[in-house]
Amino acid sequence: MGGDRERIAKFGIGQVVKHRRYPFRGVIYDVDPVFGNTEEWWLAIPEEVRPRKDQPFYHLFAENAETEYVAYVSEQNLLPDNSGEPIRHPQVDEIFVRTDAGDYRLKPGRQH
Repeated sequence: MGGDRERIAKFGIGQVVKHRRYPFRGVIYDVDPVFGNTEEWWLAIPEEVRPRKDQPFYHLFAENAETEYVAYVSEQNLLPDNSGEPIRHPQVDEIFVRTDAGDYRLKPGRQH
């Protein structure tokens, strides 16, 4: 296996996921094949939990018990969320339609 190949993302756009360590969940609206945020953002993460850069990173419409926000999370820190609960983030309805299975798909004509 060549190390220069892009890694295949484990999760896809519209999938509902939850964080492995922190109590939030969200729906994926974009994927970076490797880390694509700023060095300052990465260095702000405590070193003992700082993720590797050479893995997919996901943009989420995220929510916790208190609020909704946008999150940027490494693949190693995400798990599938199989709760079937809808995501209440207000931007979700702008670009996604919820499927009967509980995941989301892009509305017709929407590019991510």
